[in-house]
Amino acid sequence: MKEKKRAKRLSWSHPADWLYVLCWTAAAATVALLAWIVLEIFSQALPSLRKFGLQFFIRASWNPNTDHFGALPFLVGTTMSSVFALLIALPLGIAIAIFLSEDFLPPVFRQSIRFVVELLAAIPSVVYGLWGAAIVIPIVRKGGNWLSNSLGFIPLFQGPVFGNSMLAASLILALMVLPTITAISRNALVDVPKTLREGAYALGATRWEAIFGVILPTASPGIVAATILALGRAMGETMAVAMLIGNSTRLTFSLLAPAGTLASLLANQFAEAEGLQVSSLMHAALLLMLLTLLVNATGEIILRRTQRITVKIRQR
Repeated sequence: MKEKKRAKRLSWSHPADWLYVLCWTAAAATVALLAWIVLEIFSQALPSLRKFGLQFFIRASWNPNTDHFGALPFLVGTTMSSVFALLIALPLGIAIAIFLSEDFLPPVFRQSIRFVVELLAAIPSVVYGLWGAAIVIPIVRKGGNWLSNSLGFIPLFQGPVFGNSMLAASLILALMVLPTITAISRNALVDVPKTLREGAYALGATRWEAIFGVILPTASPGIVAATILALGRAMGETMAVAMLIGNSTRLTFSLLAPAGTLASLLANQFAEAEGLQVSSLMHAALLLMLLTLLVNATGEIILRRTQRITVKIRQR
């Protein structure tokens, strides 16, 4: 017994054991920090949870003067802006990923284009917002007039037209999630076993027939994971969206009208909020956090399943 205690004491004196403890502590602290954040937000959201309950999700009114708060306009804004951003970014991202994973260009040019695309992810959100205010909003204002005049009978394109609108925010969000979709989709395409490509070519398929008939279907789980992770990024984006979307508390389904998202709501109102409004904002923050955690967890699960399937195919 004494010898075991002595061995245990000696093992703790080894530097590797201290590094093990340090790593374990860092990992545990990260989990504890997340739990602390969730508990703190939940505790501050309790007054709103008790007063509004599930009504908070279906109320279309956000009025600090009367203490009536509902998150429906911001849930709709978050969903619509994120989905439209994905509709724009997904085909572009997949096309770029195909271009970078197949032998269309010499490796030097492929690496250069890949570096430029991935560099988009390093640009601060506020820079995207400033660029959108200077470039995108005037374009949206001009194009929105044409859309409203031509397709105004569709609720999505009903006027009046505003520069700061859901469409402007969606365009910038599409640009911001493009690197995520491109990078993960490219990795999924590169991981497709060469035997599948060679088999398709051996059967007489052209390059594009092999891409659309064999390579893309095999890489589709990874592309789906890229899409879900990009959706999580779009839902949680704050600064650029707050600068472009118009920050309206009214419920709207028009892309050309000002709107709001959960993230932009928090950024715009928390500094001056008090009383029940603070609790309602925490309620909205809790909702946003749970949504993004759910979306990101789903993306990670699909991505890991894809990697396991790819490894099994390679081992055959």
